[in-house]
Amino acid sequence: MLSTEKLADLRLQLLAEKAEVEEHLKQNDHFGYERGFWHESMGELSSYDNHPADEGTELFERGKDNALLEHYKIQLNNIDKALAAMENGTYGKCEVCGKDIPIERLEALPNTTYCLEHSPDQVTSHIRPIEEGVLLPPWGKFDMDNKDEDVAFDAEDSWQAVAEWGTSETPSDLASSMAHYNDMYIESEENIGYVEDFENFVGNDMYGKNITVYPNMQHEQYEDALDEEGTMTSFGDLPAFEHDPYVEDDE
Repeated sequence: MLSTEKLADLRLQLLAEKAEVEEHLKQNDHFGYERGFWHESMGELSSYDNHPADEGTELFERGKDNALLEHYKIQLNNIDKALAAMENGTYGKCEVCGKDIPIERLEALPNTTYCLEHSPDQVTSHIRPIEEGVLLPPWGKFDMDNKDEDVAFDAEDSWQAVAEWGTSETPSDLASSMAHYNDMYIESEENIGYVEDFENFVGNDMYGKNITVYPNMQHEQYEDALDEEGTMTSFGDLPAFEHDPYVEDDE
């Protein structure tokens, strides 16, 4: 139970804290958010003649201003709640469990209306801004909810197509050795724009019929690989009833 003297002392602290925050917001025009457009807070009329790097810096600073403004608004709201609790006689008791808040906590944080166990500030958010998605690898960005395999030209294929022209990778950056220095990027051995090797030399008409093999370099490499493995297909040998029509009997 708080004494009358302690309650009066905490009230003075809250009023002084509120006045300080309000004066700070008044001096900086609520971090420039009282202006019509965010360029005005920087003394700029537009982005047209500004360097992109400068614009990026200003965007970062603007994001920081937004976070600080939100922090001060929450602080003012907590102060008003604490002052209201003093008026109705509930100050010093937790809003959730109703237990007395330790006097040490009130002295350190007079605007709180929660005990340490039920303080909402102990919840750490792991939600990240959507803009940070550009910093992530392209793998699995657009089909995370799609359990079926997507064979379209996706973000991964786009990255590999660009990486063919060179990256900052060196042999020491990759787990496995590469046959050529131009392959110094992740999964360079994967096919780009297609899945199976035979898609480079097998085609059909618009109705899925008249399947035709078009001999080319990829076809020769595919046949050599099958001969080396001693199989009829890249995914294993054919079953007996399908295997016989393709195999000539030895005389």
